[in-house]
Order: sequence, then C-alpha cells, then structure tokens
Amino acid sequence: MNSLRELEALRFPIGKFIEPTEITSVDIEKWIAEIASLPNEVQQISSSLSEQQLDTPYRPAGWTARQVIHHLVDSHMNSYTRFQLALTENHPTIRPYNETKWAALPDRKGLPIALSTQFLTALHKRWELLLHSMTADDFHRTFLHPEANQNYRLDVYTASCAWHGKHHLGHIALVTNR
Repeated sequence: MNSLRELEALRFPIGKFIEPTEITSVDIEKWIAEIASLPNEVQQISSSLSEQQLDTPYRPAGWTARQVIHHLVDSHMNSYTRFQLALTENHPTIRPYNETKWAALPDRKGLPIALSTQFLTALHKRWELLLHSMTADDFHRTFLHPEANQNYRLDVYTASCAWHGKHHLGHIALVTNR
C-alpha cells in the first residue's frame, strides 16, 4: 500500500499551489505564456498514449488520463468565464461546479481526447487574447467563489490557472511513465 507521502506526491506532482504575495507584470506575462502553451503540451504528452494508458488512473482512486484531459477543458472553460464575469461585473459571485461529478459523466469514458485537445486549443487562444488585452487595473478585479467563501483577484487567479495546467500535465506524465 502507498504511504500517505507517496499518495500526496501523486496527487500533487508539482507541489501545491502557493499564492504569490507580490505580483509583477513579468509574473503575469509568464503565467499567460504558460496558459497559452498548455494545449500544445497536452497534445505532445498525450499523443503517444495508448487507449489503455488513457484509461489508466494516475493514482489509486484518481482520475484516468482521459478524464484529466477532459477536466482541463471543463475547468478552464469555467475559469475563462470567471475572468469575463469579473471584467464585466462588479465583484460577481461565480457559479461553482462539481468537477468530480463532471469527470464521471458517461461521455468522459469513451470520448476521444482529440475533441478536448482541439477545444482546449481554441479556448486557450481566446483566453490568451483576453489576458493580453487586460490592464493592470483589470488584473485587480475580483470575484467571489461562494463554496470556498473566498474572494479571488484576477492576477492571483491567473497564477492559479497556470499552476492548474502544469499540475494536470504532471498527472498525465505519471501515466506516460508507467
């Protein structure tokens, strides 16, 4: 049986997100570049996966590589919408979603990953264009996540979204290394 430390390493292969305390324009540009490059990285790492590997969980009781790829679309689609809400409304309350239930929907089991990698490419291009159009003041706009009862500022949320993509690339890499 895996130790708690081993399970934690599988759950967070790049470590947990650490909220930055000081954010510069250089940081923001780096995170935008990471968001922009994610679809290519997902395509590269997943292109050599067999169907069996795609349906392999990255850890015990974890999602399969296929579910992780489909989750990236679900999550980043919601994140992109959160940016749009925060930019067009005054401190909106976003609508959370149950990512675990979404990942378990029947279409996630056999849906070809190409549909999600293509979707991710288009979504991230739009997201990148939006992020590049934002001003420093825009990055200070906020939204409320009601389940977490937490306010998010868009600059910190940009860092979190960049981390999220790398976090799940780490999960896919765990499957490719098996």
